[in-house]
Amino acid sequence: MRNPRVPPATMLEATIVVPCFNEAARLDRARFLDLARDPAVRLLFVDDGSSDGTRAMLAALKGEGGGRVDFLALDVNGGKAEAVRQGMRLGLERGAKVVGFLDGDLATPPEEMVRLVHAIETHEAQVVLGARVGLAGTRIDRKMARHYLGRVFATAASMILRERFYDTQCGAKVFRASHALEDALARPFVSRWAFDVELIGRLLVGSERAPALSVKDFVEVPLHEWTDVPGSKLRPTAFARVAADLVRIEVELDALRTRRRAR
Repeated sequence: MRNPRVPPATMLEATIVVPCFNEAARLDRARFLDLARDPAVRLLFVDDGSSDGTRAMLAALKGEGGGRVDFLALDVNGGKAEAVRQGMRLGLERGAKVVGFLDGDLATPPEEMVRLVHAIETHEAQVVLGARVGLAGTRIDRKMARHYLGRVFATAASMILRERFYDTQCGAKVFRASHALEDALARPFVSRWAFDVELIGRLLVGSERAPALSVKDFVEVPLHEWTDVPGSKLRPTAFARVAADLVRIEVELDALRTRRRAR
């Protein structure tokens, strides 16, 4: 059997962005260093203006990472969306053929992230999304209330995107480098937390120099394992703000569609 740590000869190396804000107490250095040893992955941590020891920890991780770990320090806390956007743009500027992002709490385990990177090759996709689907034989540990709120959110997101997606909010995604992706990341997102929907929507609408992606360019890969990690920074009260952000995202995407039709 082929060693799962050894990618096919044509495997594209992915730069995976990990947004961090005050993560010094819970960032699992050992697991991230193990992930960075996989030949399919380079890690780019983004310190989103942390006020604890996160930046020093990331500097130490870079030193231990054998050239496969780096970090970007943002002086002002701009939120997860901006941290991911800045990190992915830097990855693209450095020539990465595949970029993605992974939540710092490792709710999606490192081995699952590697599987998503492999999937963008095997499926010849432009975008691969991790999906938290409770299938037989999987270990998707998600609180019941968050699961049902997630289903309501997914329904609303699919209506805004005008395409069916099961899980837009899983914090593990990979994207093939393209003009479409560069343009989708060119300006800040309107939402700090629902930016995944906005990014997918921008890719589905397209830009002046890049045609819209088809829904066939997206692949959702059911995860084998996912854990609802305690200490999430998204509080129950934030769901009202996220709902308002979905309205703002719909307005933005409708305006983009109108401009595209007018040309």
